[in-house]
Amino acid sequence: MRLFMRRRDGADGNRDAARALADLVRQALELEEEATVSVSEISCGDPACGGAETVVLVMRPGRRTEAAKVLMPMAQVTQEALLAALKPLSVPGRRG
Repeated sequence: MRLFMRRRDGADGNRDAARALADLVRQALELEEEATVSVSEISCGDPACGGAETVVLVMRPGRRTEAAKVLMPMAQVTQEALLAALKPLSVPGRRG
């Protein structure tokens, strides 16, 4: 399995990873231009996620904010893991 993003030291690496993941979210969910995507890394209390998890927030006009989690640091998120986490958000007509 190929990693989607390679980790680079410093904030620029996380910013680049967040941008790339947000672009993939937009593409996977076929989001309209008015939608906002936020990708961040937070500390995780679950030992399964290795200390950090990636949280994706999708804000579409007229809908509640929807969230998806990937139990790994942002720099380690694979395309496959991200798409699996987004699957519940891609259900047509789903309201968050």
